[in-house]
Amino acid sequence: MLVAYEVALDLIRALRPVVAQLRSYSAEAADQVERAASSIVLNLAEGGRRHGRDPRRFFAIAHGSAGEIRGALDLADAWGWRVESAHARALLDRELGLLWGLTHQSKSKGAPDLPAPDAKARSIAVTRR
Repeated sequence: MLVAYEVALDLIRALRPVVAQLRSYSAEAADQVERAASSIVLNLAEGGRRHGRDPRRFFAIAHGSAGEIRGALDLADAWGWRVESAHARALLDRELGLLWGLTHQSKSKGAPDLPAPDAKARSIAVTRR
């Protein structure tokens, strides 16, 4: 299973008390965080079972949902709601990084996109062997 999937489950565990605190200020904001966090896990689970270019679409949806959680936590701060979210934010930052990697990986898995050497560089490499 993907590391991002395990971190997403940890994020949900960390968000449980945050959602309870949010609910005392806004039931809608709390529900939105619950839906967005669930969306991350579900899209990672589905994307992890797909092949070809299809998984990236699910990972991108999960990435958007993670951004939505960040927005909800920022909203709570902006409204001045007393919500203790430091631990959840740390996990969310990790999740966002993992999801960014899943949505921006090169076409050939694991291979960085490097420019092809020019003809002169190739001829020098051949003559040095």
